[in-house]
Amino acid sequence: MTLTIEQKKYFMQLALDEAKEADIMAEVPIGAVIVCQGQVIGRGHNMRERFQDVTYHAEMLAISEACATIHSWRLEECQLFVTLEPCIMCSGAILNARIPKVVYGADDSKAGAVKSLYQLFDDQRLNHQVQVECGLMAQQSSQLLKDFFKQVRQRAKQRKNDNKMQ
Repeated sequence: MTLTIEQKKYFMQLALDEAKEADIMAEVPIGAVIVCQGQVIGRGHNMRERFQDVTYHAEMLAISEACATIHSWRLEECQLFVTLEPCIMCSGAILNARIPKVVYGADDSKAGAVKSLYQLFDDQRLNHQVQVECGLMAQQSSQLLKDFFKQVRQRAKQRKNDNKMQ
């Protein structure tokens, strides 16, 4: 199913809303939604800190929910919208789930496996390739992350100052 730019922005806004939920929980603000035939069938936001589980990335949680929703590990009719370029782990899950299209917001120069560091979705040696659209609502996605890490640094600086005063 081909989506209009308005529909894509709507679904990316839902992913941004998920990222804001992560931010409220003091998690790195990344959100994802999976869409099938115009309907959201899976959503997720980072929850690694809460559950102390490295696999609790937004994409992984959205994929798990989508698979449970349609009772299949094959998400061949779906699109994933995510606020940040997927990492190696999430890209592997996307490939294994046979998701044909990923739309993401901001590039990830430190861990991106789609465009920035690696191009896993284009690797012809794999049995599945993924169509990618990057940069949709990138500024909003990037700003959430910048604000989050600015707060993290401010809290660390405050703790350091507090310790000096004791």
